[in-house]
Amino acid sequence: MPNPIVLIPARMASTRLPNKPLADICGESMIVQVWRRAVEADIGPVLVAADAPEIVAAVKAAGGDAVMTGLHHQSGSDRIFEAISRFDPDEKHDVVVNVQGDLPTIEPAPVRASLRALADPETQIGTLTALISRAEEKTNPNVVKVVGSQIAADLLRALYFTRATAPHGEGPLYHHIGLYAYRRAALKRFVSLPPSPLEQREKLEQLRALEAGMRIDVAIVDTVPLGVDTPEDLERARELLRMKA
Repeated sequence: MPNPIVLIPARMASTRLPNKPLADICGESMIVQVWRRAVEADIGPVLVAADAPEIVAAVKAAGGDAVMTGLHHQSGSDRIFEAISRFDPDEKHDVVVNVQGDLPTIEPAPVRASLRALADPETQIGTLTALISRAEEKTNPNVVKVVGSQIAADLLRALYFTRATAPHGEGPLYHHIGLYAYRRAALKRFVSLPPSPLEQREKLEQLRALEAGMRIDVAIVDTVPLGVDTPEDLERARELLRMKA
């Protein structure tokens, strides 16, 4: 059985929503709300990987664990690799689940589903997707699509990720959700690779893994969680959590 740990990368820089991790949502900072959702998933310990002492302080004041990481990281994957290397140098945790720090309303089920994507021992990275039901999302380049082969009723093997409308023709289209479960060795390899040509062209980090021959399986879930990138998203997150209170 795997021994997973959840890592939440958090950084203060955000052009559309300054100091985003500390934005108030129903009396608690966004990063604390994300930490609480990850704890509710109950798959293992939860650690926040932060680039500012204010984030660390907020998480620890709520009873959570957080570590400072460098300011130089280009991606959340790099940040969580530094954090897990410092927090668990003996590699007791063999699976690292990366929950983005701007998902304050995510349900426990999708977090757990990321482990389902690692059911096959040959799979190196697991991630999530949901069926696209709104026509406008099919052509929206901000909605990343998964192109994959169906290997089970609720599981795809990823062939490609794209901002284009793909695959062509009749059939379902899938909206990629940027939550990942890495086998520890796969995360170590992934962050050691240079950015790949397709990654740079599509601006999609996961293409680096595919171009390097790494296997990614994708669990199909019911809905896409709300990512908070704008003041409007923030208000929506507040509304959703107020409704649950």
